[in-house]
Amino acid sequence: MANSPPKILVFDSGVGGISILQKVQQQLPWCEYIYASDNRAFPYGTKDESELVARVDLVLKVLTEKINPDIVIIACNTASTVALPKIRSHFQKPVVGVVPAIKPAAQISSSKVIGLLATPGTIDRPYTQWLIDDFAPTCQVIKAGSSRLVEIAEEKIRGKAPDLEELRNIIAPLFTTPELDTVVLACTHFPLLGEELASVTPRAIQWVDSGDAIARRVASLISTAPADAAHPEGFDYFLTANAGVTANLVSGLKNFGAREIRSLEI
Repeated sequence: MANSPPKILVFDSGVGGISILQKVQQQLPWCEYIYASDNRAFPYGTKDESELVARVDLVLKVLTEKINPDIVIIACNTASTVALPKIRSHFQKPVVGVVPAIKPAAQISSSKVIGLLATPGTIDRPYTQWLIDDFAPTCQVIKAGSSRLVEIAEEKIRGKAPDLEELRNIIAPLFTTPELDTVVLACTHFPLLGEELASVTPRAIQWVDSGDAIARRVASLISTAPADAAHPEGFDYFLTANAGVTANLVSGLKNFGAREIRSLEI
């Protein structure tokens, strides 16, 4: 009989964390995956820090009691930068957070002019400035904050094609400096719009997100797959409220590999 695979819980306020889930699945296809969307409190980027920490802590306590995961991934830059210390202080299992990929962007940029595309909350957070000061001190960092991109990614999952002109206008502030050659996608929703964003840039650039780094970190916390490891297909999906669950959303999630979509009232 095959051994039970490690169980990995991926958590976000919406569908953005699916971009992280995909990268981890690619590296660790033999693990069992559960995705949880706190859509009752969506979006996290508009919450003040004390409210956000309390909400993330509550939801993860309920989820871990129900699911008993081996590893938790907080697949949200906003939640990770404010809630990780509290979560890690009392969760027994490893908790992996997501932070803007400023370090790798600074390393691969030839011009040392990089863009930071994030939600306004992430743009303004002291933790983000610390990452810039620590890992990109010799770089010019051009910032652009957008909450609308989160909504567009959510709409895309629900079957609505992004308006390319709207995307072009959102990212335009990044391209006022001709030397910019690399952009950090500092929200897990944004890689879901990768093809569309690349199609509206005025020139070819490098896009960097946290997915590969998170996959490597998770892999480092899990032992090598046994020879008889099962390979589960897809993932289970939990929501914290039924509001907004439409046929289009269900169809979109199933396209990404969701098996069951269940509500967990929190």
